[in-house]
Parts: sequence; structure tokens; C-alpha cells
Amino acid sequence: MTAPGMILPGATLGILGGGQLGRLFVVAARTMGYAVVVLDPDRDSPAAQLADRHIQASYTDNYALEHLARTCAAITTEFENVPASSLEYLASVRPVRPSGPALAITQDRIREKNFLQSNGFDTAPFVVLEQRQALREALQQVATPALMKLSRAGYDGKGQRWVHNLGEAQIAFDELGGKPCVLEACIAIQTEISVVIARDVEGRVVAYPPSENRHRAGILDVSIVPARISPEIGARATQITLRIAELLEYCGVMAVEFFISQDGNLLINEIAPRPHNSGHYTLDACRTSQFEQQVRALCGLPLADATLLGPAVMVNVLGDLWHAGQAPPWDQVLRHACAKLHLYGKCEARPGRKMGHYTVLGASVEEALTLALAIQDALTRGGGSLPVRGVDDASDGRNGAWAGCGHQ
Repeated sequence: MTAPGMILPGATLGILGGGQLGRLFVVAARTMGYAVVVLDPDRDSPAAQLADRHIQASYTDNYALEHLARTCAAITTEFENVPASSLEYLASVRPVRPSGPALAITQDRIREKNFLQSNGFDTAPFVVLEQRQALREALQQVATPALMKLSRAGYDGKGQRWVHNLGEAQIAFDELGGKPCVLEACIAIQTEISVVIARDVEGRVVAYPPSENRHRAGILDVSIVPARISPEIGARATQITLRIAELLEYCGVMAVEFFISQDGNLLINEIAPRPHNSGHYTLDACRTSQFEQQVRALCGLPLADATLLGPAVMVNVLGDLWHAGQAPPWDQVLRHACAKLHLYGKCEARPGRKMGHYTVLGASVEEALTLALAIQDALTRGGGSLPVRGVDDASDGRNGAWAGCGHQ
């Protein structure tokens, strides 16, 4: 007997957004027997390539939203910056998970920082900037260097500027359009981690193990699982993530990014109300991927086992690796039986654009990391055989402190 409110295979699901996260949601949903409609303005969106139907329209197009609501049994989002009015309309007709109120907090850095602060969660020191004339006072409260971030939009280092003095801050504020920003202090950290969880409509949760993350130019470069942190810090990060989801009355997959300071404190960087780049390893290394959990939470199904089956390292593949229109030498990945390649079907490779990722599985973190970095080196060099490297030769960037000021 079907439980009340449960949406079973054969139904049609909707998703706002057609990037790689949407594409991987489509794969999971269709594998489970659902049809999927994607609403995205991009004609060549990666998710639309695999969906049953693509509504190519703006997220504020009333006709498109009406059609999506009429066609789909439930609707989710690929990214957080969906107009609130669109979510409110859809939620008046169909289940929308995660909810508009939860997204309204997490899509705005000022609201998110204030939410975290008011609930007793630690963050890096910050000041809200809404007017240019407030810059001098803000710089007296937050030591430089500091990172100025747009309150809304911005990801993978976009919509952010480093500032070292008042002159740079004024230029940065103008370059960011004079829009509301957060000025965030730079802190010395040990490392960065993230925790991905799934929460269902009844408040039941499953959590994936924390991932250790390394960024390059503000973009996630490598995720290492399990994170090389103490069990106590890992458990604390997981509990904080679960508490945030509870306070948001969240339904769906969510990630929280943390800094671990030099003295071992956990500082929250950002909340991502969706599957997360650092959780892509779950496709190959866990009993259930974060995208299947997204489908289950959306459809009111029981969440599945999130057990990590073995150590894994995920590496992002950016458009920088394409040279003169020529794709990287994929044989450098595919020649290894323990390496899994995922390409997103994007038509144009651009520097900094996420074109895919690969995951390396290993008997230990060190084994997986050594091979993952060797593959990355071979792809960067554009071919050639992989160097023979031992575990002790792997440069994993763990030695010494460095400044962390936030990544999307």
C-alpha cells in the first residue's frame, strides 16, 4: 500500500535549472523510472539533453511556470537563485522541495549570515555593506585583507573581490555594481570541509561523511573522502549541518561548507541548498548518490543508505584543459579501472567552467589521492604517460596554514 503523499515511478518531476547538477538529477530520476521536465533558458543546457522535455524559458515566464506546475507532480531546483515569486507560485500548486522560505535565506548572503549568527553558529567575522559611504567604517571593523562578496548571486569565485585598503574597497564596491555585499575577514585555517546531508518531509536524515576540499582560484579543485580530520571535528560538523537543516525545516539534499581554524574551531562558510560539487564522489563511492537522495526526498520516499564504500578522491575538470578546441586526453583517466569519468555535455569549454569531474577509488585515501593528482597532472600537460609516483611523492597541500575567505 502506497504511503500518503508518496510519488512513485511513472510520475513526472520538474526541475528549475539545467546545469550539471540538474543533469545528474535527471540521470538519477530517469534511472528510477520518473519522467523529468527541465525549465532553463539555455537552449543547450546539459540537463535538457537527457530530460524528457525542455521548457526553454525564463524562470519568471508565467506561461512556462504554469506549464511546469500543470505537468509535474513535484518540483525541485538545481540552484538557489530562483526568483522567490516563481517558487511561491509553484508551491501554491505543487510540492516544491526545498521550500521557497529555505531558499530565500540561503540565496542571500546577508540573510544567511544573519540567520547563522542569530542561531549561535560561528562564522568568520563579517560586516554587511549596503552603501558606499559605509566602507571606511566597515574596514575599521574587519581587518584587511578581506573579501567583498555580493550578497546575491556569485559562485565559483565570481562576484567577489579581495580588498586591502579603502581605495581598493571603493573600486571593488563599484565593480560589483554598488549592490549589497558582505565584507568578510580573512582567517588562517587548517583546511576546509563540507558535509552533505539529505532530509525528508518527516524530518528524517542521512548524512554523508565529511569531505576535505581544496580550491583553486575560488573553484573547488579536489575533494578527499573521508576527510583527514579528527572524528570529533567530523561529528561536530555533521551535527551542525543537521541542526541547520532542522532550523530551516529543510527537505532535500543540502551541504554546509566549513573552515577549520588553526585552533580547531569550526566556522561556517556557506550553506548550499542543493546537491553539492563536493558530493559528486557519492555517484561512485557510496551505496546511494546524493542525486538519488534528492529524488527520494522530492517524492516523499524513504531516504536510502548513504554508506561510504571506500576512500575516494574527486577532481573537477575545467575548461582550462581544452586547447585550441581540442579535448583533453581522456585515456589518461579511462586507462585506470579505479577512475570514473563524468562529463557534463557542455558545448563550449571556457576557462573556469566546470566541464566534468572524475573520481578515483582506492584502498586508502593516500592511494586514491596519489593517482588522482597524477591523472590531473597528465591532463594538464595534455597527454603522455603518467609518472610513477609513490604515496610520499604526492603533493597534497596539507603542510602549513593558509588564508581562507570563502568559496562557492
